[in-house]
Amino acid sequence: MQDRQFEESLPSSKEQTPSVLPLWFIPTHAPLQAITAKEEQWANQLPKNRGRQYHHSRGYVRAALSKLWELPALEIPLYSPPGKAPELSKGWGNISFSHCNDALLIGWSPNSIGVDLERLDRPIRAKQIMQRFFSEEENNVLNALNEHELRLEVIKKWVIKEAAIKWQRGNIAGNISQWQADTTSTLIINKAMNLTTNLYTINHFSWQIAIAYDARFHRPPIIICQID
Repeated sequence: MQDRQFEESLPSSKEQTPSVLPLWFIPTHAPLQAITAKEEQWANQLPKNRGRQYHHSRGYVRAALSKLWELPALEIPLYSPPGKAPELSKGWGNISFSHCNDALLIGWSPNSIGVDLERLDRPIRAKQIMQRFFSEEENNVLNALNEHELRLEVIKKWVIKEAAIKWQRGNIAGNISQWQADTTSTLIINKAMNLTTNLYTINHFSWQIAIAYDARFHRPPIIICQID
């Protein structure tokens, strides 16, 4: 893990709140870290590529929180079966992570948090995605963009919406069109459910990143801690 200033701002125990929002960025080629016997069992039940992705993400969640709290990685009270939102035991805060084809992003907060990332150069069917998953209001704005602008804007909006859904503990099919935010906004709003949360977005080299979080507990976060 890199950046001494970031590490010095981290809490020495789970009861303390860090002065910055802890975020970790890990490439998928990074070597696998230790996971529990149960997690190994779950990983082995998945197809080979999915199994490695599962092992990689849960191993680095454990490694990151082990550094955060100075505890052995296998003692972190993480419950994260395949296909389920990750959970920490009560009193240990909240964890969220996201992976694309070549990177993993992890975030922790004492309150709800949602993180998401995607490569900015990912080829997508932008029009189909916006027509299926975005609101009429959003589509009216997006229709004015050229093909290149549209692809980038859809990626950015998708990442924002997915971070908000993870913060909400909702689901893409039922909630993605409800969340709306300008890509330059610091808030994201779900009018249908009367929900609002803070939003932070950043271009990190080739990746678009979004974090939905509670600003009462953290200064605006930045990606500092990277594992190579």
